[in-house]
Amino acid sequence: MRDEAGLGAVPDGFQIDVTIVAGNWPEEGVLVQTIEDAVGAVFKIGRVQAQTGSEVSLVFSNDEAVRALNLRWRGKDKSTNVLSFPGSDLDGDVYGPLLGDIVLAWETVIEEAAELGIEFRAHLSHLVVHGMLHLFDYDHQEKDEADVMEALERRILEDLGIADPYAERPLIADED
Repeated sequence: MRDEAGLGAVPDGFQIDVTIVAGNWPEEGVLVQTIEDAVGAVFKIGRVQAQTGSEVSLVFSNDEAVRALNLRWRGKDKSTNVLSFPGSDLDGDVYGPLLGDIVLAWETVIEEAAELGIEFRAHLSHLVVHGMLHLFDYDHQEKDEADVMEALERRILEDLGIADPYAERPLIADED
């Protein structure tokens, strides 16, 4: 439900584009449901705003492709679990119409979930939330920024019924 300021809800006509290019990802329907839940919680708890009809693209790929992107755009010759590429500048407090792209690496995501002993969908939800927050200019390069972003991630994931991913160790540290 949208509050008076238009905060707290996915904007009307919001589009989620899903592309599976590599990896053994679950079927698209499972991915879409996980993404929709995570994105909805980002808008609800994060109280971020995007223009009506905005869109986000999620690309489900593999370590090889993510490693190449990470090297090209961040100068880091290694794969990572998730990369975010913002697509629009802030217009006041509202983003859009193209929020950007989120790219995930199959091997890294599945290995992390197994190593941490958490359900794959819970880990994927966390990474989608993390990627979305980057599209809304949240960052974790500095400790104070990381504290703010991680606290918001915890609240969003709690709303989704997902345990605190930072309780034992940061999961997204590789992206720094």
